[in-house]
Amino acid sequence: MVIDVMRRVSAAERYVRRGLWPVQGDYPLGSKVSGKRVGIIGLGNIGSLIAKRLEAFGCVISYNSRNPKRSLPYTYYADVRALSADSDVLVVSCALNSETRHIVGGEVLDALGEGGVVVNVGRGANVDEAALVRALREGRIAGAGLDVFEGEPKVSPELREMENVVLTPHVAVWTAESRSDLRDHTVANLDAFFSGDPLLTPEGLVEGGTLVDGDGCAKGSVLLGDSGGELGTEEVEGGAEHAEVGAAA
Repeated sequence: MVIDVMRRVSAAERYVRRGLWPVQGDYPLGSKVSGKRVGIIGLGNIGSLIAKRLEAFGCVISYNSRNPKRSLPYTYYADVRALSADSDVLVVSCALNSETRHIVGGEVLDALGEGGVVVNVGRGANVDEAALVRALREGRIAGAGLDVFEGEPKVSPELREMENVVLTPHVAVWTAESRSDLRDHTVANLDAFFSGDPLLTPEGLVEGGTLVDGDGCAKGSVLLGDSGGELGTEEVEGGAEHAEVGAAA
């Protein structure tokens, strides 16, 4: 999603489909991903995998979590606004709780600046959607990539109309293969549990309906964990199965 927003891949594809290329000429150039400063809010299992993938592009990684992770070579910011001010791309991959609801609001978006983009693969309410729409409309940030929304499955009409916004229906982690792998992990962990053996994946804490690690970062669940390089959590909300995404890059 970071690549799509920066390179404007989806928007360029729409440009071709609409027959605008021969009429209006070459499509405006996007921006490269390599070398960009990426700030990640929530460096749990999911955030760490995002960081690893973006490092391959030569991105400079910094992050915000409840506590600094001394074993990692990334710069820690206790203040989200300071993190945003030092980032070209702001990725949200944290759990949703009272502390992280609207953790990205108007002030954080202003700190990101007119050349910055925000990508949310955490929870919809981690981002103040109304503030995001205003920032995009007024050109105070360059673009956004959203896999989650405050009122999903309903999505703001304004967001749907913006060419500099990439929208996906809460499916970032899901493929036929990852769903199958997830079921295999679930069965293996259940077998281990009822056999009295250690679980294949670590335990976590539930906050606001989301499984998190000790720093409040979204992570693989007790039963699921790492599935072929993609992380997912599976939980029950209102009696319906729901899967949380795990990859922004």
